[in-house]
Amino acid sequence: MRLKFHCQNRIGILRDIVAQFADYRVNVARGEVGGDHGNTIYLYVPQLLNAQLATLKPALDAIPGVFGVKRVSLMPSERRHLELDALLSSLSDPVMSIDMQGRIVAANRTAVQMLGVRIDEVPGLSLDRYLEDLNLPDLIRRNNSRINGLRIKLKGDTYLADIAPLHSEKNDVASLAGAVMTLHRADRIGARIYQVQRQELRGFEAIFQSSPRLEALIHEARRMAPLDAPLLIVGETGTGKELVARACHLASPRGQAPFMVLNCAGLPESMAETELFGYAPGAFEGARPEGKLGLLELTEGGTIFLDEVGEMSPRLQTKLLRFLQDGGFRRVGSDEETYLDVRVICATQQNLPQLCTEGLFRPDLYHRLNVLSLQVPPLRECLDGIEELAAYFLDRAARQIGCPLPGLSPAALEKLAHYDWPGNVRQLENVLFQAVSLCEEKVIQPLHLRLPQSEEVPELAGIALEGSLSDILGDVEKRVLSTLYRQYPSSRQLGKRLGVSHTTIANKLKRYGIGGQDD
Repeated sequence: MRLKFHCQNRIGILRDIVAQFADYRVNVARGEVGGDHGNTIYLYVPQLLNAQLATLKPALDAIPGVFGVKRVSLMPSERRHLELDALLSSLSDPVMSIDMQGRIVAANRTAVQMLGVRIDEVPGLSLDRYLEDLNLPDLIRRNNSRINGLRIKLKGDTYLADIAPLHSEKNDVASLAGAVMTLHRADRIGARIYQVQRQELRGFEAIFQSSPRLEALIHEARRMAPLDAPLLIVGETGTGKELVARACHLASPRGQAPFMVLNCAGLPESMAETELFGYAPGAFEGARPEGKLGLLELTEGGTIFLDEVGEMSPRLQTKLLRFLQDGGFRRVGSDEETYLDVRVICATQQNLPQLCTEGLFRPDLYHRLNVLSLQVPPLRECLDGIEELAAYFLDRAARQIGCPLPGLSPAALEKLAHYDWPGNVRQLENVLFQAVSLCEEKVIQPLHLRLPQSEEVPELAGIALEGSLSDILGDVEKRVLSTLYRQYPSSRQLGKRLGVSHTTIANKLKRYGIGGQDD
């Protein structure tokens, strides 16, 4: 059991507190002092039971200078360890801390996999056995400053190493305690430069606004970004919902605080719950003895982005609703309430009102999430800007691959403009990246655009054959009008395209509920 004492900072108060446990013959395994003025004491008493604490509490409360005693889930050092572990685990590059004898003190999971050892074998492991012709401690002493982009060979692979020295006191050689080394694969440096270039434009500036629909979306998002209410972003897969969410976070007062992401789709309920809310020490078999911080706690003061929230289990929906109502929750296996200040942004490609009707999503949670909402349009509704968007992606692809910027032939552009894009902007970016890699000339032709033919006009697929001929033809007519209306968005334009009077088209659009039925 871990206890937190809010108390006066006076000489002997720790002795007086520990004496109560000694008199009760209960061992205190560890203690820590915290608070801004040393006015908080934490004790780890592993054998203490709830009934024993209830008996001891009056005596503890009676100690002069003790203002309150309560149970906590983590000691401050345990929390720091968990936060550091979570940070290191989130890094995709190998990161290692070494001492001045060249031994590894700590390493993240990527580094452990690179070395090919078990995680419990890492502490004390000599890095000399893996490095070729490099005395790392000697290099750190000679430079005594940060080293960036040092080319090294480790286990036969070439890396670029960033080395940051660690000092115990002053920044002189005598106080060197080791270094933190981050490794980057040399053969992937081009991709890393590309990723850096992608991050140069942040927030709304990173969203390419090539059509009036996208401009309107960004205008709405900019107005909602500074507000602290929950935000629900709705849109098909590949439309950039996370990009919009991140831009809203960066444009808000929380922009300098963490932005964490959890994709609710495909995660088992137990895993999603521990990822989001964390768990207490010893919460279940196989759990870490020190417990685990959830994404909510790691996001304190920032924004949590819950993607595909429509996939969330009923149990998690209940816990999320409770958190939205009062900011409180309990970790798995804990009875302690935790209260946090976190903004919640959710995204879904599902029809949440329909899920509520079907009993698959809580209506009260939907209304809590839908305080502010944004509808991200699919690419097929923004085809008036596809030429500019294609040019933007071609430039990015050429920079990443390191080749001259190719042009786009009129025939290739025509093919792009008449495709339905079920994967939306993400699919367009991937298709153009592949086209740049396939193109050996200076101009991309239609043959370079690998588009699945079966997906080009999904509106005309899967026509239900139930009902009368009139019902079937009505379904086909509705699909045709819905498809063409995106390119001819008025009854006059569409009537001219189909060779029918605009009055006839206006009546059919009204019957099928398509568009705004404007002339």
